[in-house]
Amino acid sequence: MAELNAAAGMDAWIDTYHSVTGLVRDGMPVFLTDSAVGAREENNLRHLVINLGTDVPRDRVVPFLTSKHSLDFCLNYAERAWHEGFSSLVVLGGDKSLGAPRCVEHAWQLREAIHAHVPQLTLGGWANPHTDAEAQARFLADARFSAEFFLTQVVSHHHRANVDAFLDAAAKRGVTMPGVFGVFYYRSANAKTLEILRQFLPVPAEGLTKEFAAGATPEEVCAATIRSLRAAGVKHVYVSNLPVRKARQTLAAVLARV
Repeated sequence: MAELNAAAGMDAWIDTYHSVTGLVRDGMPVFLTDSAVGAREENNLRHLVINLGTDVPRDRVVPFLTSKHSLDFCLNYAERAWHEGFSSLVVLGGDKSLGAPRCVEHAWQLREAIHAHVPQLTLGGWANPHTDAEAQARFLADARFSAEFFLTQVVSHHHRANVDAFLDAAAKRGVTMPGVFGVFYYRSANAKTLEILRQFLPVPAEGLTKEFAAGATPEEVCAATIRSLRAAGVKHVYVSNLPVRKARQTLAAVLARV
């Protein structure tokens, strides 16, 4: 997963473009989020169309869209994505506490509207293994979830109990939809950094601190989570927070340790 941040300037976009291009040519799907945490979202399709050109398979690039726009904007975004060769979108609700209001109360309502407007698109939703497993499984099993796959909040090998509970609940509900579990690439156990990250995602600070103190590298810590997920029966993962300029090399180093 790569992050698009307009404030970072043109250099960041060039680096992101090169990383996305390389990963896609390696056969890796790339999910692109746009730092939309209460801020005004960047129209990332415009950047992608301009920078990716015509030599990168766009069906392996999956932009994110939140409901923090007008409904017309969201439907036009989906329509343009399809016409520009993007075959899939991840559609989320967006942060309720900051920024523009949502155009719908729940993300499934926006996915439902997009399915009706652009039925050719494959849509992804969201699940969180760190909350009530039964409730999450019930949402996924509901036909109104209106998605063909889902991504999860990032998890760690230190969260194995949560992952197992989530998978068990989903199996009991008969959920067969593919899930892509999030894995975060922690670059260190710096206490200040982990505290900041805790505002956005569940951070197993104690476990990470012990691993890094024992000499583990970021690649080894990341690989440990992927191995744990595979052992739990998870088939698909995404890796978030890879260094943009060395995304391909870093991912290769992680996978070599899995």
